[in-house]
Amino acid sequence: MPVRQLARLALLTALVAATTLALKIPMPATQGYINLGDALIIVGSLLSGGRVGGLAGGLGSALADLYGGYTHWAPFTLVIKGCEGLLIGWLGNRPGIRQRWLLRGGIAALGMVWMVLGYFAVEFKLYGPGPAWGSLWGNILQGAASLVCGLPLAAALERRLKSA
Repeated sequence: MPVRQLARLALLTALVAATTLALKIPMPATQGYINLGDALIIVGSLLSGGRVGGLAGGLGSALADLYGGYTHWAPFTLVIKGCEGLLIGWLGNRPGIRQRWLLRGGIAALGMVWMVLGYFAVEFKLYGPGPAWGSLWGNILQGAASLVCGLPLAAALERRLKSA
C-alpha cells in the first residue's frame, strides 16, 4: 500500500473511532449505543475506495468498541463495519457510478442495510429475539442519521479535493 494511502487509512481509522466514541446514545435493549461513526465510514469509503473504507471502518469501529468498554462486540463490529466500508467503497467507485451521487447514495444506503442486518443477526444470536427487535429501530436510526450526515460531507469533500 502506497504511503499516501496508508496515511489516509490511519487518519480515517482514527476519525471513525473518534466519531464513534464522541456521541453515544445508549440502547437499553442490548446495552449498546447509537453513534455517527458510520457517517465517516460512508465518507471514507466513497472518497478512498473499498479497501481503505473497509479497513478503516472495521478497525476504527472495533477500536471504539475496545476503548469504549464493549470488548465482546469488537470481533463482530470488525466484520460488520469492515464489510460495510468494503461494500460502499467497492460499489460506490465503480466506473459509471462515481459521478452519479444518487446511485452512490443508494449504495451507501445498502451499506447501512448491511450494518442493520448484521447487528440484528448477532443480537438475535447473543440476546434472543426480544432485545434484537428492540435494538433494530436504533440501528435503523443510526444508519439513517449517518446517511444524512455522511453523504453531503462526502460530496462536499470530493468537490473540494477536485478543486484543490
